Amino acid sequence: MSAFHDLNLTALDGKALPLTPLKGQVVLVVNVASKCGLTPQYAALENLYQQFKGQGFSVLGVPCNQFAGQEPGTGQEIQDFCSLNYGVSFPLAGKLDVNGPERHQLYRLLAGEGAEFPGDITWNFEKFLVGKDGRVLARFSPRTAPDDVSVVQAIEKALA
Repeated sequence: MSAFHDLNLTALDGKALPLTPLKGQVVLVVNVASKCGLTPQYAALENLYQQFKGQGFSVLGVPCNQFAGQEPGTGQEIQDFCSLNYGVSFPLAGKLDVNGPERHQLYRLLAGEGAEFPGDITWNFEKFLVGKDGRVLARFSPRTAPDDVSVVQAIEKALA
C-alpha cells in the first residue's frame, strides 16, 4: 500500500491532485457532503485552514456520496456550493468511495486493515489528522466539530 504522500487523487475540476506537495505538512482529511446536517462544518474547516495554513497545515476535503446520497452534485456543483456558501479555499478532491469494495486507496490507508485507526467511515465529516511524515495521528467522529478543542490541540501538537 502506498504511503499517504505517494497517493494521487483527482481534484473536483478533474485535474491531478497529488499529495506529494503536502509532505512536511499536517493535513486534516475530511469526507464531506453538501446536503448533510453536518455541512455547516465547512465554515469551521475553512477557519482552521486559514488559522494554521501559514504554519504548514492543510485541510483536504473528500466529497463522498455513500451516506444517504448527501453529495449528489457534479464536481462543478460541489465547488460552486463550497465557494459560494462557505468560502472554501482548501483543496477538494473529486468524489471517492470511503467504504465498501470500491473504497479508494486513500481510505484503505486511513481506515483499512492494518491502519492506525481501522474501521468503516461512519458518516460524512469524519476526520483524520495526518502528520508531517504521513502517519495518521488521530481520528475524529463526524459529530466532533473541526474547532473542537480536541481537534485544535491535536493540530497544534502535530505542528509543534
